[in-house]
Amino acid sequence: MSIPVPRDDLIDFLDDLDEDGRDDGRGGQLVWTVLIVDDDDEVHHATMFALQNASVLDRPLRLLHARSAGEARSILEAQGPEIAVVLLDVVMETPEAGLDLVAVIRRELHLTELRIILRTGQPGYAPELSVVRDYDINDYKTKAELTHVRLVTALTAAIRSFEQIRTISASRRGLDMIVKSASELFGRRALASFAEGVLTQIAALLKLEPEGLICVRNSVSFVRDIDSSLTIAGAAGRFRAHVDRPLSDLAERDIITTISRCVESRQSLYDDHATVLYLSGEAGRAAIVYLATESPLDPVDRRLLEVFAVNIGVGFENVGLFERLNFFAYFDPLTRLPNRVRFIEEVDQFLNSPVVASDYGVALLDIAGFSEVNNALGQRTGDALLMAVARRLKGAFPEGVRLARLVGDSFVLFGPLTILQPQALLKVFDAPFHARGHGVPLRIRAGFAPVISNAEGMLPRTSDLLRDAAVALGQAKLDPAVRYCAYSAQMAGQARKRVAMLNELRAAIDFQRGLTVHYQPQVDAVSHELRGVEALIRWRNERGEMVSPQDFIPLAEYTGLIGEIGAWVFRQACNQLVRWRQAGEDSLIVAVNVSALQFRQEGFVDMIRSTLAASGAPADRIELEITESVAMEEVDKVAAQLRALKSLGIRIALDDFGCGFSSLSSLSRLPIDRVKVDRCFVAELDPDNAGSGIVHTILKLAEGSGMSVVAEGVETIEQADLLQQLGCREMQGFLYGRPMAADEFDIWLGHFHEEPMV
Repeated sequence: MSIPVPRDDLIDFLDDLDEDGRDDGRGGQLVWTVLIVDDDDEVHHATMFALQNASVLDRPLRLLHARSAGEARSILEAQGPEIAVVLLDVVMETPEAGLDLVAVIRRELHLTELRIILRTGQPGYAPELSVVRDYDINDYKTKAELTHVRLVTALTAAIRSFEQIRTISASRRGLDMIVKSASELFGRRALASFAEGVLTQIAALLKLEPEGLICVRNSVSFVRDIDSSLTIAGAAGRFRAHVDRPLSDLAERDIITTISRCVESRQSLYDDHATVLYLSGEAGRAAIVYLATESPLDPVDRRLLEVFAVNIGVGFENVGLFERLNFFAYFDPLTRLPNRVRFIEEVDQFLNSPVVASDYGVALLDIAGFSEVNNALGQRTGDALLMAVARRLKGAFPEGVRLARLVGDSFVLFGPLTILQPQALLKVFDAPFHARGHGVPLRIRAGFAPVISNAEGMLPRTSDLLRDAAVALGQAKLDPAVRYCAYSAQMAGQARKRVAMLNELRAAIDFQRGLTVHYQPQVDAVSHELRGVEALIRWRNERGEMVSPQDFIPLAEYTGLIGEIGAWVFRQACNQLVRWRQAGEDSLIVAVNVSALQFRQEGFVDMIRSTLAASGAPADRIELEITESVAMEEVDKVAAQLRALKSLGIRIALDDFGCGFSSLSSLSRLPIDRVKVDRCFVAELDPDNAGSGIVHTILKLAEGSGMSVVAEGVETIEQADLLQQLGCREMQGFLYGRPMAADEFDIWLGHFHEEPMV
């Protein structure tokens, strides 16, 4: 972490120092004393096991043990000056016992030299930044992190720090300024502020004008896509204008060459006109201090600077700790964009400023089907795609537009509505995104929420804007054809109703209350035979009201409940088919609708197979209906899925044929047995268009492809007659029977056998 200081040089430079070790009972050998404070005996045993025979800086360890903060205090009062490191549990008798003991160590016992490493078994718990700073805490680790190697590494760093601080404290000449300057530097959290302070203190220490710079490498190594080149983090004198710029931009090439030699050798350099200090850190971070000097440093100044460099290294690590904590608190590590917390803070600050924000708004977007892309291409490619999306969004809008990643594939923007136009946002996603050799087209849905003041003239909070944008986004997701939606007050009421309906639907599924399957007959109008039935789900809510499938099915699809509902309907239909066959109805075919989401779910074919086996229903008497839109999504993939179903003996029907934009060449590749003419075409059927309309076309296409046809929504005898004239025999609709519960259908079936036709 810092420059090693030769022991002999320090002894020559400093006055006689007190020894900082103790006899361990084995002949006067010097040891490092470590106090372990934890209320868990297993932690003590595990630590002793991990540290057995361990040696740090050529000395063995002497372990002291305390099971409570009170016991630890007694040990510290008796042996505090001899203890180098305290391994301290955060949560013991009370949730704050460990941190309270830290206050006792520093403020009451005034043990400023011993090093403190906090440990916790609760990964989500972390001390406040002020606690880490004010109480000079060396490190913070979860207990799971402290394996043998990491524990020894952490102790080595802490003991080295302890030794260095004791060396400085024991010095009788020239070190007062070092201690004071170190104290000031430890209070500087930001890297730029810390770097500037280092240069100022070094210059004062050497009685020179501040003239130099500090370069950092991997100062944000906890962020992905690290740039390992050197950046000027702080500067003084003529170099001040170069802060936050790459070192390679510096015009003075000799300085770059000198710093490069320092980096390559990983050692400090002392040239005639410059001093370069090399400070290494954790995770590959490094800092290089370049100071312009008029002449070579004399031995005293050089040794003094080496001692000071120790403190710089410790301070550098502290700055790194603060930067990491700050980054993860306010930024998304993957995309480096602000996170939700930072976004809300920035936008709230803007909304509370005198700037007129009435023409501003929030755009909330997420990527449609991104989880499927992630699963198909792998998480690394998915992460690369999210980074590509972040870069493109950032480049598409001016700096005045705030951009953040909320969670997963959700991004949010805040800015003038004249800039955040829906078409401008959608245009960002026109071209495919490239990641790891893949060119992936991505589609988004977006919800917009404008900044609107209330009756008192108060502007909304950012959290309210995000809520409204989420409501608008949810509204857009209800219709696959809609890509964006703007918030309105009416949506909030609709959203509340959807949430209430969703909760009731969830309860209906879990407790099997109110959900039933109704069956609508499919009749051969020529032979007067019952060909089959279509299974249709119905739901009566807790208030006894029938809820339209047009209301709850889209909600179930949006929330993913459709998978459970679809599987339940299929089980009920199979069991009912078996009961009808036992009653002598051997020729019935039961048709069951399959939603797009259910069809795409992993394990769908296995669910069909296991349900058939459990119920004993014959597969050749089951027909699965898929919509035309599902059939056309990925024809090859859909065809493979359908062939797997056909291999079980299942029949396949294409529902809503003619409502989409499918091509005949694509349809010909699918193993379809039957086509269903949508009710909207049957409703428009009349004698004038019967011979040339779309129903006639569908029938001819089906006949040429060897598929049978059933017409839906047949409600009048005139429609039935026209369909027969066109060659359509199988019909379904109110003319023959409404959807009925199983017991009602049994009654209808008895009447049908007695008097088949209406």
